[in-house]
Formats: sequence, C-alpha cells, structure tokens
Amino acid sequence: MRTASGIPWLIKCAGATAALLLACALATARFGSALQQPTVSTRDGTIVTLNRYLSEPVPDLVLVGSSVAWRLKEDYFSRPRVRNLALAGGSPVTSLEIVAKQKSLPKTVLIETNVLTRLPDDALIEKFSGGTRTEALLLRPVRTVVAAYETWNHTPPNPVEARAGRDRLLSEPPSTFDNKVYLDRAVQQMNDEDPTVAAQVNVARIKELIDDIERRGSRAFLLEIPFAPEIEDSRMVRTSKAIVHAAFPDRGRWLPIDPPRGELRWADGVHLDERSALLVVRAIESALAERGR
Repeated sequence: MRTASGIPWLIKCAGATAALLLACALATARFGSALQQPTVSTRDGTIVTLNRYLSEPVPDLVLVGSSVAWRLKEDYFSRPRVRNLALAGGSPVTSLEIVAKQKSLPKTVLIETNVLTRLPDDALIEKFSGGTRTEALLLRPVRTVVAAYETWNHTPPNPVEARAGRDRLLSEPPSTFDNKVYLDRAVQQMNDEDPTVAAQVNVARIKELIDDIERRGSRAFLLEIPFAPEIEDSRMVRTSKAIVHAAFPDRGRWLPIDPPRGELRWADGVHLDERSALLVVRAIESALAERGR
C-alpha cells in the first residue's frame, strides 16, 4: 500500500521536473544565441566578466590586464561601449587572446603591462575562444537561466547615476589612510620575486597578438598604470619594465598618461583606491583623445 500511494507523488515530482526542464529549454531557444553558457568555476568574477563580454555587442574599447587595471571600473569612463576584461590574479594575455580569437574585434585594445609575472590561463582561453566544449544536454538550459540571471544582476548604472558618482568621487579630498604596513609588505614580496621568465613569455605572446588584431583593423596600445614610488623601484617592476620596453621600443606603441601623481593613493600599497582609479581613467581618456587627433 505504501508503494502504491507513493506512485502519484513520484509522478507529480517527475511532471514538475519535466516542466522545469521544458521552461529552461524554451529559455535556451529564446536567449541561447545571445547568452554564452557560463562555466562551472570557483572564479565567479572572471567567468561573469568573460561571459558578459561574449554575450553583448562588441565594444569600442577593451582594457586587458591584471588586478591593477581591474580597479579601473567601466562606469568611471565617460565614453560609452567600454569593457574592462582585466582579470584579478591573471595575465593580460588571457583576456587579450580571448579578444583576438573572436570573429569581431573592438576598435581599440589597451594592454596593461604592470604585472607580467603570471602565465596565461589556457583553460579560460579555450573555454571562451569559440572552441568546442562538451557539456550535458540537460545542463545547457539550466546554464542559460544562470547566464540570464548574471546578466540581469550585473546591469551597469545608467549614465546619469554614473556621472553623479564620478563627480562625487572627484569632489572628495585624497585619502589620508596610512598604508605603510601594506606598502612595506608589498615591496618585500616584489623584491623577492623574479619575473624574468614569465614576463618574457607574456611579452612574446602579446607581440604576436598585437600583430594579429592590428592586421584585422584594431588598434592596440600598451599602458603602464602608476605605482607608488616604492613599488616602482622594486625588483619585479624594474625587471618587467626592462623586458617589455626592450620588446616595444616604439613610443607610438605606448599610451602615455599623466594623472596628478600627488593625488594618487594605493590603499593596499599596490592597487589604486577608487578616487585614484577615476583620476587614472580621466588621464587615459585624455591620452586617447590626443591620439585621436
């Protein structure tokens, strides 16, 4: 009797599951062409960033780099159609190669060269470069729903709100936070690290990718974001700079920026605080406008 009475419940459960999968399948049919299926990964921020890039129209300007450039938020830019693909804890080559492997390219790509100590993430490059990817058929509609939620949950602020936020930040004085403890620790770590091998690998690949995207009509500029003077003098930074400038001696390849150095602050010794990041973005936009003339 217990077995018989449990059958209707089982049927109802199966019916509800089928209905859910049908709804997800309809979502796939409706949104599947516009939404890149998200990958199951612990690197949620990176996955969302790259998923969003492939889901939306190709922007005019793309920024690739490490956590140093990651601080330059998209809504800090006054121009529209900007995407920041800098990956915290990653190499600029990872995002640059993903951009280069798409059918359509942005007009301009900025490549932050501050941190070249990490090798490209081949797994991410493969997943987001249009290659084949095996996945269970029943999981695809579920991932489509997740992608739709992520896109909705990361909707950028409207232009009026973004402009008001920028004005509010600039009206504030520079931070007076004492970061000496963090700065000293960062300097020690950067003096202990030898970036030679990784930097050489990254620079060689950057060169190849720049040649590729410029043959296809894009423009690429190398970018150095200001560090605190103590960080600039560290072994890691000095060695990386020597390698990348030797590989790219043409000054026209670089986008020189001139933010007000005396107003820049690095809360943790390495990464710009919000107000400073906005000042650097303003300097980038000014330099791009100059190049446009």
